[in-house]
Order: sequence, then structure tokens, then C-alpha cells
Amino acid sequence: MKVAIVGAGIAGLTTAWSLTKRGVDVTLFEQGPIPNPLSASGDQHRLMRRAYGDDDGYSRLITEALEAWDELWEDLGECHYAGRGVLAFNQFPNDGGSRFASSLKRGGFSFETWSPQEAAERYPYIDPNRVRRVHYMAEGGALLCQKIGASIARWLNENGALLRPETRVTAVDAAAGKVVVEGGEEAVFDKVVVTAGAWVLKLFPELAGTLTICRTAAVYLDPPDDLKAAWDTSPAVQNVGGNVVGYILPPAGGTELKFAAGVNKRLAQDPDADRIAAPGEGELLRDLFVAPIARVQEYKVKRVVTCAYTFTEDHRFYSHPKGKALVVSPCSGHGYKFGASVGRRVADGVLDGDMDLLLRWLRSEEHRPRQPAMA
Repeated sequence: MKVAIVGAGIAGLTTAWSLTKRGVDVTLFEQGPIPNPLSASGDQHRLMRRAYGDDDGYSRLITEALEAWDELWEDLGECHYAGRGVLAFNQFPNDGGSRFASSLKRGGFSFETWSPQEAAERYPYIDPNRVRRVHYMAEGGALLCQKIGASIARWLNENGALLRPETRVTAVDAAAGKVVVEGGEEAVFDKVVVTAGAWVLKLFPELAGTLTICRTAAVYLDPPDDLKAAWDTSPAVQNVGGNVVGYILPPAGGTELKFAAGVNKRLAQDPDADRIAAPGEGELLRDLFVAPIARVQEYKVKRVVTCAYTFTEDHRFYSHPKGKALVVSPCSGHGYKFGASVGRRVADGVLDGDMDLLLRWLRSEEHRPRQPAMA
């Protein structure tokens, strides 16, 4: 079987990994370098966490996600995961920190709850006057995206996959299984898997009513010197609580301190547009974290990175089979942590043809143990 994969974000890379492991002839197309810093998978690090607010389905799928990452680390011969645990701050009733605790309680997962003073003693970047309590779960942490992307690309090269970086796909003929690249080159495959993220609508514009493009940003910061040691050993922060849906990833494995918040998400028509941060955008984003981060305005902005995502209306992952093509969109702002498991499940669907099972799993409606298809 010959399979083309269009898009070398985490879903494309891991689908290529899983198919290549099973002897499939894989060609992976990517419009930029691999990893591509403009893709949704191209940032330094992303959050791995168990708690999922009110969505217990995705919380349960984290077990499979962690197992899939372990399989990938074994194949790569190196682990790019900083499992330092996760914090969530509770500022008032029913905020994100409160829902963090409720999610874990419903799932029967263990966590600790600290007083503001206890939390600030452990991590003095916390302002104890701006929180009611702090929750900590030992499971979770940061996935090191750029290292993961580079390592998978190296593994694919070593194991017989054909990587085509800097090769923009301009059209997919789903009926024929044909891929057309910029310049007019064409190639025909048994299956074409499209994991092009926010660029998928350029190839399948008819999905515009189902998938929405959003542009967002994150800021990298240099903390005050006396707080750097605390950040260097800090867990990831899943939710800062209060009125801001924000998260923080500490320095880990050579990465830098990152603050990100959903409040600056806005609709976009073109994933290539509006990718340069506006003057002062980093400071505005940083200052959203005035609670619960002490002295936040002393943090120096190093740079702002922008990102384009696809979202579904219900924020669940999505797949769309069409002829010999399969469009997969595991983004909706929370896809990276499932990256290795998404790749395995998509590969299963390509090989066994069970598209209904794949969609149910992507939507967190199917939780049976995986039965991998054979090549």
C-alpha cells in the first residue's frame, strides 16, 4: 500500500510513524521545514494533562495517549516529555481551577490541594493573596514539540519513509488518490491522509462550514532573576483560574517560560495572514496573568509566537473520509497531547477501513481498548 500524508504536524508525523512501522510505503508532504514553526505543532512545548473540565471522555482517553507516547519514546530511543505534574489555581467558585478538581474527582484520579501559603512557599512566583487554593496532580507536564518533531522526522528517514519538506500540496483529487504539488508535479496513491491543520480548507474548501480557522498567540517571558529557580522546577500550570482561560509552561529540556490564553483567539480567513505580533501584544498577554502570578509586570517579553488552529463548533476532533482521501483535524486547541495516539488510530483506520470507529474515537465517544489493524 502507498499512502501520502499531507501535513507534517504532530498528527501527520505520528500517522507516518505508525504506518511505516507496519510496512506501509509512506510519503509525507510538508509545505515548510519539518518541524514547521508556523504549524500548530511547531511551538517549543505543549501541555499534557488529565483533567478536562466537563469533558470526561477526553480525560479517559489520556490513558491511551500516555501509552502511545511511551511506545513512541521506545521507538525513538529518547523521551521528549517533562513529566513534572500540573497545577491549577482556584480564584473563585466554578472557575477553571475548580473544574480541574471536579474533573479529577469524577474520574477517581488522585491529586493534592494546597493552601495559598503552602503553594507560595513551594513556588514563590505565586501571589497567595490572589488565590483561594491550588490543586496539584503529579501526572502530566510538558511535551517538547520541536524535539519530538525533529526526532520523528529522523526516525522516518531511517526507516524508509519519504519526506518531502518545503513541498506545498496545491490539490488533492480524492477520487483518484492523486496529490498535486506546487509546480505541477503529480503522484497517485492508494490513500491520501490530509493532516494539514489550519491549511486544510485550502484543499477542501467545502469543509468551511464544519471547520473554523482561529489565530492565537503565546508569549515567551524572562522572569525576574530571583524567581527563575522556582520556574525551572515548576510543574506546568493547566489553568490560572479566575476569568482568564490561560495556561503556563515552565522551562524544561531547553525550552523557555511560556504564557498563553484563549482570550486573544480570533477568527481568521487565511492561516498565513496576521502571523506577525502587533506592538505591545506580548505585554497585553502577559498582564492577563496578574492573578495569580506575583510581580508579573516584571517579566520581560522575549517574543510572541502566533499560531493558527482549526476548531469545530463543539471543540471535538474531526475526520472526514472522501473517496481515497481522509481528512483528519485533531486540533480544536487541545490536540497535541493526543498526538501519538491519534497517529496510531488514524493508521488503524487507513488499514482496516473503519472510518466510523475512527470518528467515534476522535470525538471521545469510543473508549474500548485499541485493536490495531495489520498492514
